[in-house]
Amino acid sequence: MNGMRELLDDTVRRAARFLDSLAERPVAASCGAGELVPALGGALPETGQPASAILSLLDEAGERGAVASAGPRYFGFVTGGVLPASLAANWLAAAWDQNAFSEVSSPVGAAIERVAVRWILEALDLPADAGIAFVTGATMANFTALAADRRAVLLAHGHDVDRDGLHAAPEITVVVGEQAHATLFKALGMLGLGRDRVVRVPVDGQGRMRADALPGLDGPAIVCTQAGNVNTGAFDPVGAICEAVRAYDVRVHVDGAFGLWARASTEFADLARGIGQADSWAADAHKWLNVPYDSGLAIVRDAGALRGAMSVQADYLPDRENREPFEFTPETSRRMRGVEVWAALASLGRGGLVELVERNCRQARRFAAGLRDAGFEVLNDVVLNQVLVAFGDDRATAETIRAVQREGTCWCGGTRWNGRAAMRISVSSWATTDDDVERSLAAIVRVAETVRRTA
Repeated sequence: MNGMRELLDDTVRRAARFLDSLAERPVAASCGAGELVPALGGALPETGQPASAILSLLDEAGERGAVASAGPRYFGFVTGGVLPASLAANWLAAAWDQNAFSEVSSPVGAAIERVAVRWILEALDLPADAGIAFVTGATMANFTALAADRRAVLLAHGHDVDRDGLHAAPEITVVVGEQAHATLFKALGMLGLGRDRVVRVPVDGQGRMRADALPGLDGPAIVCTQAGNVNTGAFDPVGAICEAVRAYDVRVHVDGAFGLWARASTEFADLARGIGQADSWAADAHKWLNVPYDSGLAIVRDAGALRGAMSVQADYLPDRENREPFEFTPETSRRMRGVEVWAALASLGRGGLVELVERNCRQARRFAAGLRDAGFEVLNDVVLNQVLVAFGDDRATAETIRAVQREGTCWCGGTRWNGRAAMRISVSSWATTDDDVERSLAAIVRVAETVRRTA
């Protein structure tokens, strides 16, 4: 084990050096994947290399090709950083190498999930008896929750989809907003409900589904709502939608990849009004909860529906006296994903989670105010942690985004909103200080003014 200890000590030194560099290193990677492939290997080696040499090679590739997304000035893709406690828990759990599929295979994994489930439901003020699956991200969270909803609405019509499949099943009407996230459609496709076989409901100017435009529904049906538009941060009026469609064979799902975490704060109570009336919810933990990739949560009011959709039967599996993780997730064998969620909530507490959400939203408002003051156009109502800004016409905006990324102080991505190119600024990290915001704001304005002068 001495060799293992030396290897891990070397790993810690290299990882610590990278983490220590985050505050000052350029946020963008210095090269693309194509430049790294030759260095990482050609043909499969005939003989293996020492672990120390492999670690060194990997570190060198990461130094050039890793994006500083864990740092304080990364504002792309609604990506959070990594809380210290969650990173440490991730490392320790990797050393344990637990298969978290059952209590028999990992008592500690099962215990951590039970506590984390309770804490998540308390933090988000969702039903205490809801079921939760720890999955890879919001795409699989939507898939898992919608599988449970599909099961429930079809059982209400006497059809067991998990036993008999979709053959001869009653047709399910799926309703989505015009601004539903792309990954929701991916989940619908995987479930056999169809990416295009949906009823699209018009949205308002901020991307919110219009409750007054909902179709009449004679189930079985699933209405897919959104808490946190990926561009504007806006919330669908989930409470009003639930009231409009409530029936035994209609379910309401909330895609809350990042926005669901706003429910922890009373400041956003109006924004999140009625979300607790829904039947299922999806969230990313690697976004606003700031745990390592990959971590998502599928939450279903009817835990039995989730268990029924995800359960597996085999003679060698343990008896089910308590909550067994494999009964709630698409995977059976899997890593101990719940440990990072547990560590994040233990580290933050309710107060720390609220402070994180509210601070990031305040910082987003500061970005918007500073950019307006500099003469640039903010395109959305900044109600959460998302800011959309245009720097003139589409060409100027696109060039500004590229130039900001090259400059390296911060990283912001591009999008299109209402037919226009826009920079999207997503403030989601525990590590982002007010000084980081001012530094990033100054860099964006400086670069944008240079682009404007040279246009």
